[in-house]
Amino acid sequence: KLLLLRQQDCIVPMLSQVLCNLSQSQVSTRSMASKTPVGFIGLGNMGSPMAKNLLRNGYPVIATDVFPESCKGLLDLGAQVVDSPAEVAEKADRIITMLPSSPNVIDVYTGPNGILKKVKKGTLLIDSSTIDPSVSKEMAVAAEKMGAVFMDAPVSGGVGAASMAKLTFMVGGVEEEYNAAQELLTCMGANVVYCGQVGSGQAAKICNNMLLAIGMIGTAETMNLGIRLGLDPKLLAKILNMSSGRCWSSDTYNPVPGVMEGVPSANNYQGGFGATLMAKDLGLAQNTATNTKTPIPLGSLAHQIYRVMCSRGYANKDFSSVFQFLREEE
Repeated sequence: KLLLLRQQDCIVPMLSQVLCNLSQSQVSTRSMASKTPVGFIGLGNMGSPMAKNLLRNGYPVIATDVFPESCKGLLDLGAQVVDSPAEVAEKADRIITMLPSSPNVIDVYTGPNGILKKVKKGTLLIDSSTIDPSVSKEMAVAAEKMGAVFMDAPVSGGVGAASMAKLTFMVGGVEEEYNAAQELLTCMGANVVYCGQVGSGQAAKICNNMLLAIGMIGTAETMNLGIRLGLDPKLLAKILNMSSGRCWSSDTYNPVPGVMEGVPSANNYQGGFGATLMAKDLGLAQNTATNTKTPIPLGSLAHQIYRVMCSRGYANKDFSSVFQFLREEE
């Protein structure tokens, strides 16, 4: 009996160690599986820092862009660069796209060298572009026919948030796939919110950007009026930001040169979120408002202001340059 007890004393710890090693092996395997290559298409002002954050989190990235020079920064960090979206789809079963507009998304997914020409069954496709919700729904149907899953996940936060991995993602798609998308999106953002079925992420983003445009125009008007009344712009901004008029455009992204550092207004309105893109997003808001018979008087006016700006030399400047535009209108 004593011998048997001693054998048991040896066997139990050994068995426990074997189970522990097996458990660690399974965790390690899952971890390695989660670090399989991720495709990234669209390496502009937003896409490039987003893809870099995936690399920093240990994900191999397979990238492409219509402008090859946009790929150099990622190539230097160890990403694999290929010639077309179809090649990305051949090599990766999780793909993120970040593109300027609905036509770009349609071409990248369904064009002659598009993702869906070579996509593998079971591939997760995440589109972070800001486009018409109806186009997201069309892409989801096309992807489903090929055995892939499409989700819309537009972002808010701008280039600064993209660089610091502090974006907000608004996700639409099959809820069962949300966790798989979230794993990647949390490498690039601080907030990932499930909004509902495909297209609902786009709906949330369009509403956000309409308010953003209205708020920026209001901030620019207010700052301009205060300056004309003799107020120091820094003092006025300080008062606004401790009062009920405070908003993101006043306290984080002030449009007046010299009030804040590290924002486009401090750099001749270079970088950031272009007036062209804001006009495009407001156009999406206008279209959806028309389709749903929703009155958006301020949204419509903001759309017209940004369209006029684009025709007067502000197209490639940050959308906060509306302050400069209003000063010129005096």
